[in-house]
Amino acid sequence: MATRQDNTISNIKTLNYDAVIVGGGGSGMRASLQLAESGMNVAVITKVFPTRSHTVAAQGGIGASLGNMSNDNWHFHFYDTVKGSDWLGDQDAIEYMCREAPKVVYELEHMGMPFDRNEDGTIYQRPFGGHTSNYGEKAVQRACAAADRTGHALLHTLYQKNLEQGTQFFIEWIALDLIKDEDGNINGVIALEQETGTVAVFQSPVTVLATGGAGRIFAASTNAYINTGDGIGMAVRAGVPLQDMEFWQFHPTGVAGAGVLLTEGCRGEGAILRNKDGEAFMERYAPTVKDLAPRDLVSRSMDQEIKEGRGCGPNGDYIVMDMTHLGVDTIMKRLPSVFEIGKNFANVDITKEPIPVIPTIHYMMGGIPTTIHGQVITPNLEAGTDDEGLYSEGTIVKGLYAIGECACVSVHGANRLGTNSLLDLVVFGRAAGKHIVDGFHHNDHNYKPLDTHVLDFTVGRLNKLQQSTEGYNAQDVADEIRAIMQKHASVFRTQALMDEGVEKLLALEEKIDHIHLADKSQVFNTARIEAFEVINLYEVAKATMISAASRHESRGAHSVADYDRPEDDDYAPNGRNDHDWMKHTIWYSDDNRIIYKPVRKTPLTVDYIEPKVRVY
Repeated sequence: MATRQDNTISNIKTLNYDAVIVGGGGSGMRASLQLAESGMNVAVITKVFPTRSHTVAAQGGIGASLGNMSNDNWHFHFYDTVKGSDWLGDQDAIEYMCREAPKVVYELEHMGMPFDRNEDGTIYQRPFGGHTSNYGEKAVQRACAAADRTGHALLHTLYQKNLEQGTQFFIEWIALDLIKDEDGNINGVIALEQETGTVAVFQSPVTVLATGGAGRIFAASTNAYINTGDGIGMAVRAGVPLQDMEFWQFHPTGVAGAGVLLTEGCRGEGAILRNKDGEAFMERYAPTVKDLAPRDLVSRSMDQEIKEGRGCGPNGDYIVMDMTHLGVDTIMKRLPSVFEIGKNFANVDITKEPIPVIPTIHYMMGGIPTTIHGQVITPNLEAGTDDEGLYSEGTIVKGLYAIGECACVSVHGANRLGTNSLLDLVVFGRAAGKHIVDGFHHNDHNYKPLDTHVLDFTVGRLNKLQQSTEGYNAQDVADEIRAIMQKHASVFRTQALMDEGVEKLLALEEKIDHIHLADKSQVFNTARIEAFEVINLYEVAKATMISAASRHESRGAHSVADYDRPEDDDYAPNGRNDHDWMKHTIWYSDDNRIIYKPVRKTPLTVDYIEPKVRVY
């Protein structure tokens, strides 16, 4: 490992690439494939084997208006996504994603992705929450599925195609920091090889962050242990702010007590949520689409049933999902993984009895602000605000892209629709790849010499851990973060709870600054990796808690009891205050400052969808 004596660039291995992608999941590998196919020299840095990236956990499908099984078109998909976002999504980005959806799905099909098939040979599609035909009239079959292993099929397809094109993978490496020059441009990353503890510099004119979500800031999560917000931490340390971090999606059907995801595809195939009385209660909350309402609405409805004493089990603290009426054949054909999860994590045979479920943290709607092309963009602070106190879009960070869950385009706004996550990965991974290729062919490919002390900051972080003699255990601090977030930023929030959560999180700063590494070994030292991860988790948690406490309304996944109003309220129906709060939150780490920028209301080719009361 580098020490204080050898932290100059001349003493550290430097690898030069045309592009470096951090993250080997769906978005990272879709972008790398686009670059490799154009002849670029591409490196993908990934802390797990690519096919074990968290995209593998996506089960239900990828949304695209193919119309194979019912009348559908991208205009309906566009409307559903805008409505699902509770009008906080940027309509130009949403239009782009929904228009490109059929194209990218057919591209995956031609790559060999093994979608399920209808009898006529077309791709099988199932209904999913919030997806409708004819602008909300009835549920539509839009989720293109490979049984309940769609993410698994996607990852393997993209990995094989990348190998075919010669993409270079650096597996079980963890990226630590971005390399930023005096002009604010990004020139690559500094990464650590887990097997040896060796530090290396990856120099490149283009760096793409595709590091996924950060659901491990919560105690109960469907996210894998690798989802620690590494790319977000890197961006924040480079001075990049974060957008809309108050919006976290709770998936309605995590296995009670385990947190393991049960796909929305269960309800797409006909599963029904029931309370202790056996009532299919979603008919009361969403009379039109029932169990296929958007996730924020279903999660709140389940929580409400439990709070009002209709929960199941000896403690009345969960709901059950009933699939027994679907039949063994349908379950084993369409939901084989769910059957296995039921046995392994709940000791339930879903063909014979309902399975206990509870809303569980699942997805981060916010992230690193980007353009449609994946370019990271920061507000123009020098220009000041407009009449409404909002900052303009501002400046592109040269050399830096972000795609996938770590990015905020923003197509998901205040609440993501199911199947739009895989779609987001593929559409914007591809879009970023195309943009990078276009720029590559128009620019010179000479590498500028890096500053001799470019490693100082990162090596300082490594040495601080290596030389620590006392302090706090990283996992103990991480558990404190998770406990705070679970209590103070859950499905239902109050202003007092959030304000208290901010105070408690900021009080952890001292512990974060004094993490102690007891194991000083170099080879596969997972304790060192966890120490870096907890620092990233802390940045994500602060951004979430402070952004949430600053937004004084209820919108999408951010449901605050203090601001609830009835559905027919003239000023803020259901608590959504478009007059004062239809704007994006921007959080800066250095001083925990919050500013705001406008929602982009002009689609690319169609008319703006005017806000209205969000009911299903």
